[in-house]
Amino acid sequence: MEKKQQIYEGKAKKVYATDDPALLIVSYKDDATAFNGLKKGTIVGKGVINNRMSNALMCLLEQRGVPTHYVREIGERDTVVKKVTIVPLEVIVRNISAGSFAKRYGTEEGIVFDSPTVEFSYKNDALGDPLINAYHAVALKLATREEIETIKTYAFRINEILKEFWLSCGVTLVDFKLEFGRLLDGTIVLADEISPDTCRLWDTATGKKLDKDRFRRDLGGVEDAYQEIMGRLEAGLGR
Repeated sequence: MEKKQQIYEGKAKKVYATDDPALLIVSYKDDATAFNGLKKGTIVGKGVINNRMSNALMCLLEQRGVPTHYVREIGERDTVVKKVTIVPLEVIVRNISAGSFAKRYGTEEGIVFDSPTVEFSYKNDALGDPLINAYHAVALKLATREEIETIKTYAFRINEILKEFWLSCGVTLVDFKLEFGRLLDGTIVLADEISPDTCRLWDTATGKKLDKDRFRRDLGGVEDAYQEIMGRLEAGLGR
């Protein structure tokens, strides 16, 4: 399958049309951004790692009953996916206080919640991706109540699966962002990516950050952290 015209370029990926109107090719970049694009840089090799990791985890989720847009990997940076209409909600699942949650509510990082939380952001760069609740989402016609319930159910299921997997790799899943899309028939599926760009992943023994926070916070060792978390993933999958 070959790339045709580029139809979209985001902060971390390019999307291309194919000969099949129901399929697209996603190509992962090494570009890195943070704070709604205010901080920009490059993480060498990130595109390869994010592509391979996202595909591996989506295959795992598919095996456990979570539908995704994944079709097949065709290159170290390129993957064929089902064409979806993205639901304009960022879905954040949190197991431990960190990042914007800790800052917003004045809590320390590292507080383990009794049960996971979920929050929605309106996917709108011009507005700074503001927090939004389900009632607002319905009022703005971003999603129906039924779609939101489906998304929440999948989000918590994904959390259970990924928490268990990462723990087997000696990694704690702190929080992560998901995006969902509608197939041509309206079916809701997981889309976008699952990677160190979209997840907070801490070494369980030491608390070392193995994700994009090393870039956001100028902690150094960014490329090494991405390589390490990829190695953990491959070991966990027995590769």
